[in-house]
Amino acid sequence: MLPDNEREIEEITAVLKALAEPNRMRIFAELMQGDSCNCELQERLGLAPNLLSHHFRILEKAGLVHSRRDRIDGRWIYYSVDRTTAARWHTWFSHFLDPARIQKRTVCGPEGQLMATEFITLSP
Repeated sequence: MLPDNEREIEEITAVLKALAEPNRMRIFAELMQGDSCNCELQERLGLAPNLLSHHFRILEKAGLVHSRRDRIDGRWIYYSVDRTTAARWHTWFSHFLDPARIQKRTVCGPEGQLMATEFITLSP
């Protein structure tokens, strides 16, 4: 399921790296509950404003979240999960991590050789 296209592999890796950091995972989980602003997230997560901004830049670069300014007072910034991107990764990870994809194979070491020999011996 891993694409052969180097650009796609880099994109997948960027998403995994973005979510691998605990604070970014917490931020993303909060945003999955709906749009939020800096002050709400600072309060809920106990992160300093500059640290929160740093993590948002990484999540935005990975395409997972986006921001917009308040239409009435542009000093306010709201953050949200990109729904299209979330749906895309949900589909990809669901397929990639599907246990039904796991194939039964004979291993190549001594254990596999023994199993192959037993299979040949037991065959009619």
